[in-house]
Amino acid sequence: MTLLGRILNNRRAGETHAAWNLLNLQGPELLTLTSRHFGDGDSIPLEHCLKNIGGDNLSPHLAWNPPPTGTAQILLVIEDIDVPLAKPAVHCAALIDPTAGHLQPGALDARQPATGVQLLRSTIGRGYHGPGPIKGHGPHRYTFQLFALATPVDSTPGTAPPNRARPRALLPAITAPVLARGRLTGIFER
Repeated sequence: MTLLGRILNNRRAGETHAAWNLLNLQGPELLTLTSRHFGDGDSIPLEHCLKNIGGDNLSPHLAWNPPPTGTAQILLVIEDIDVPLAKPAVHCAALIDPTAGHLQPGALDARQPATGVQLLRSTIGRGYHGPGPIKGHGPHRYTFQLFALATPVDSTPGTAPPNRARPRALLPAITAPVLARGRLTGIFER
């Protein structure tokens, strides 16, 4: 696997197609998104990584300041922007009750999400899928992106419901105004 990582070292999705840069997900205010497990730009602890590389696949604690008045729903998108694909890989997508304020460790578990969390499809499946980059590919940036939406995400006639839609179809189709957004980036390398 190390050889494959080195061969693909210069191939990275980048931020161009990340949820953060979609025109429909731009917002006028910033939320402060933090974790007690890692700081912005710091390494993500192994316990939050995939089990096949020795982690527990436990979603980290996340907290944010109160969203603006009028927030109907919060959208969380976790992406690996350094995956060797054309677009970032969505490791988790979820709709969160705006009164939540934080998520405890494990709140994004596919079998038992926390109260007020609706898990959506991701590139990998449903629920949290921690870091597990190709060995030798170099550091990967995992962006935890939070969007405070003015109206709930619901299905548009002729499209799949949000909980069944693929993330690359759902994210650009969101029409709810974004009242605020925040971002936290963690790093992991094998």
